[in-house]
Amino acid sequence: VSRQSPSFAAMDLFKDWALENPRTAATIVLTVLTVMWVLLSPQPGSAREQQLRKCKQLCVDTIRKNSCHPIMVRLAWHDAGTYNMKHKQLAWPAAGGAIGSIRFAKEINAGPNAGLSKALKLLEPIKLACPEVSWADLIQMASATAIELAGGPKIDMRYGRVDADDSPPQSVPPFGLPDAKPSNPAAHLREVFGKYDGMGDKEIVALSGAHTLGRAFKERSGAVDNGYGESGATKYTCAAHCASGQAGASNGMAGGKSWTPLWLRFDNSYFTLPGKTDPECVAFPTDLVLATDTGFKPFFDKYAASEAAFFADYAAAHKKLSELGSKFNPPGGIKI
Repeated sequence: VSRQSPSFAAMDLFKDWALENPRTAATIVLTVLTVMWVLLSPQPGSAREQQLRKCKQLCVDTIRKNSCHPIMVRLAWHDAGTYNMKHKQLAWPAAGGAIGSIRFAKEINAGPNAGLSKALKLLEPIKLACPEVSWADLIQMASATAIELAGGPKIDMRYGRVDADDSPPQSVPPFGLPDAKPSNPAAHLREVFGKYDGMGDKEIVALSGAHTLGRAFKERSGAVDNGYGESGATKYTCAAHCASGQAGASNGMAGGKSWTPLWLRFDNSYFTLPGKTDPECVAFPTDLVLATDTGFKPFFDKYAASEAAFFADYAAAHKKLSELGSKFNPPGGIKI
C-alpha cells in the first residue's frame, strides 16, 4: 500500500496528534481495544442463558395450555423438600434438595409423590428442546413461572443447578415431606421445616399460603374423598366453575377438593381459611393450626391483612426453598 494512500495519511495525522495529546490518545486506544475484545470474545454462559430463556417461554406455554400451575408448584416443593441439613457435611448430593432427584423411581413412585409423574411428563418435551437446562433447573423454573402466571409475585430465581445422578441413599420415603393430618400439626410443621436451612415460623406460614393454588385428591394424598373427574368434583372444581377468575379460561381436569374457590389464582385468600366454614373447600389440621398457634398466628394475621406482605415473604421463602441442597455451575448461578 502506498504511503500516499488515505489510510497512511490518516495514521500519520493521528500519530502527530497523539504525540501532542498522549493521555487522550491512550484513552481512545484503550476504549477501542476494549470494545473489540467484547465484540470478538466468546461470551461464556450466553448459550446457556439463551436456552434458559427459551425454556422459560416453553414453561409459560405448557402451563397456560394445561392449566397445570398447582402440580408444577407441588413437583418443585417435593424435589426441594427432601433436603435435610444434617447430611450437608457429607458429599453432595447426600443432603437431597432441589437436585432433580424426584425424576428417579425411588422418589417419583413413593406415596407422597403420587400423581407427580404427570408433571414430569409435561416437562419432558421442554427438556428435550432445551438439553442444556438441567432437570433441577427446569423443575424449579416451572414452579416459579406457575406462581407468576397465576398472579403471584415474581421470584428472584437463579439457575445453573447441577443434576444428581440418582436419588441419594440418605433420602428415604416419606422424605420428610409434610403430612396433611398429623397428630400434632404445629410440631409436625416445625419438624419438617427444621430440616431446612434458615426456615422458621414465618417461612412455614408463607409457604403454606401456596395452597391458595391447587386441590387435594383421593388418588394422591388420600386426605379427601374427592377423586378425579366430575364425579369427584365440588362446585369449585367442576368444569363449569372458572377457577382462575378469568372468563373462558380452562381449569384442566375436573375433580378434587380445593383450599380456595379460585384455586388457579395466586392471592392471599388462603388466609381466610375458606374450608373452615365452606364444606366445598378443604382445611386440614396443618392449615387450621396456622391461625391459632402463638408462633404462626402473627404471620397468618399479617398475610390475611396484606397481600403485599404475603407476596414479599412468600417470594423470599420460595427462593430459599428452590435452592436447598443445590449445587450451581457457575457457583453464583445464572440470572435471566
